Amino acid sequence: MQGFFQFPFGLLDIIPMQISYAFPASSPPRDFSRAELMMMTIADVIKQLIDAHDEGKDVNLNKIKTRTAAKYGLSAQPRLVDIIAAVPPQYRKVLVPKLKAKPIRTASGIAVVAVMCKPHRCPHINFTGNICVYCPGGPDSDFEYSTQSYTGYEPTSMRAIRARYDPYLQTRHRVEQLKQLGHTIDKVEFIVMGGTFMALPEEYRDYFIRNLHDALSGHTSNNVAEASPDLFSSFSFIDGYFFKLIFLFNWGSVSCRDIPMPLVTSGVEHGNLRELALARMKDLGTECRDVRTREVGIQEIHHKVRPYQVELVRRDYVANGGWETFLSYEDPEQDILIGLLRLRKCSEDTFRPELKGGVSIVRELHVYGSVVPVSSRDPSKFQHQGFGMLLMEEAERIAKEEHGSWKIAVISGVGTRDYYRKIGYGLEGPYMVKRLD
Repeated sequence: MQGFFQFPFGLLDIIPMQISYAFPASSPPRDFSRAELMMMTIADVIKQLIDAHDEGKDVNLNKIKTRTAAKYGLSAQPRLVDIIAAVPPQYRKVLVPKLKAKPIRTASGIAVVAVMCKPHRCPHINFTGNICVYCPGGPDSDFEYSTQSYTGYEPTSMRAIRARYDPYLQTRHRVEQLKQLGHTIDKVEFIVMGGTFMALPEEYRDYFIRNLHDALSGHTSNNVAEASPDLFSSFSFIDGYFFKLIFLFNWGSVSCRDIPMPLVTSGVEHGNLRELALARMKDLGTECRDVRTREVGIQEIHHKVRPYQVELVRRDYVANGGWETFLSYEDPEQDILIGLLRLRKCSEDTFRPELKGGVSIVRELHVYGSVVPVSSRDPSKFQHQGFGMLLMEEAERIAKEEHGSWKIAVISGVGTRDYYRKIGYGLEGPYMVKRLD
């Protein structure tokens, strides 16, 4: 077998070289170091994958790795990240998506990057001298190097501690990790954890958010406005992971605390609550129909099914004194969700000045499925196929004709504002807005 492969992760301290070795399985090679044998194994695995792709065959990667490792006399299989790193450039587009580790990480159409602010005492403690019984961490706890709401043993906490809570390093390390696993990181959603972010000084918050943007852009900036033009300084941040599970409504989600089970003293006995709940529902003959379960990317990964008859579905309901409309593109027959939009007619009690006087707001627009890079299209995937545009057009029609609104606003992430500008929206406060008259 022949081919040029480069290993950037320290697997071998050699320059790219041409490989031409073949050993019978019954006679493992000698006089080679373990690193060299591993390199040959990886090259052989990739050669088999390329041959299978060229011939249009389906293969079992684990069987190939096991068989090839034995052929070269290795007791351990090559790591997936090393195989991905060694795929030749001309084959990366077709092979890397098939080799992707933990595809669930980007199955919802975005790469989620959780970062953590530095440890800081909760204002409630300063005011009252008391600590909430359900708050495990913080400078006054047994986990004094952890942030207020966490123990320091959660995966995100451990990454933050290794980076000494540097936001730039946290982001770069996580993004590089996702890239090594074969994921596309064109679309990133940050989750800022810690529990006390908004209680920290404004200078620190500016520094933190600025470094998140700099870590993605590769540039160095002096303030948030420079790092990301149009970013609203009082943006609301969601603290913690979201755990999507609900039994009654197929447009809802439920949150769950992220505390490692060895650190739970009483109450919760299992950390895999969703898995147990789904198993219990299966025993009772019912199915979970929340957003997470029905996502097209999740369905493809877990059940190997794809939608074939997609249609627009509308659901209306009242929540918090306002009229909510849940629009979605779905395959009703297979119960698969491709994309969704949450539209609300703002009530008279709305306190934001941008939303007063007959305004409707799009609270969320999301098209699911594996991430497709910005400015790219993939006919086999669902992002960038026009579903988002169709949902926005229907939302604007409902806002104008049924809500009687003269303006529609959108809660938009920083990276998606240009998308809305292309369809006639402009920035007003923290929202992208468009006149409907």
